[in-house]
Amino acid sequence: MNTSTTRRRRTTVLTAAATVAAVALGVGGAVTATAETKAPAAAPAPVSVPASETTTSTHLGEASALKAAQAALDAAAKAGQKVSVAVVDRNGNTLVTLRGDGAGPQSYASAQEKAYTAVSWNAATSVLAGRLAQAPNLKDIPGTLFLAGGVPVDAKGAPVAGIGVAGAPSGDQDEAFAAAGAAALAH
Repeated sequence: MNTSTTRRRRTTVLTAAATVAAVALGVGGAVTATAETKAPAAAPAPVSVPASETTTSTHLGEASALKAAQAALDAAAKAGQKVSVAVVDRNGNTLVTLRGDGAGPQSYASAQEKAYTAVSWNAATSVLAGRLAQAPNLKDIPGTLFLAGGVPVDAKGAPVAGIGVAGAPSGDQDEAFAAAGAAALAH
């Protein structure tokens, strides 16, 4: 075969391949273009609930949570202790966590769990630790820690926050520092 014939065959094959590709794309494009698109479903309208069907709750503000945490951390520093402090809201969500210089790595999570435990039962964790003898399964509730060092904060007769401190050599010290944080809110 001569070079001219070979070139024509290659050109013919390439032209045929390009034609097939173009037809395939055209058909695909036609199918895509004619595909029916569904309109998105309309979002449901908001429902207005009467005030008689709702409740109002009181929450500790961010500035107050920081004030309490700093007061607890300062009380610990004054006593020469390196601790972490956590303040949680009435629902157990962390508002503030302060880890003092030199506080142990476990103290951060322990402070949060003590604060959560205190607000959940509206009682100091030292009191709750004593209840484990009657209900040992309490300790199995996720996120709780039944060691002294957590105190609740009340407003209008209901818990609004919990303060937890961890890292001192004893739970009694942790709880005294947490109580100092709570007391700072009374001023």
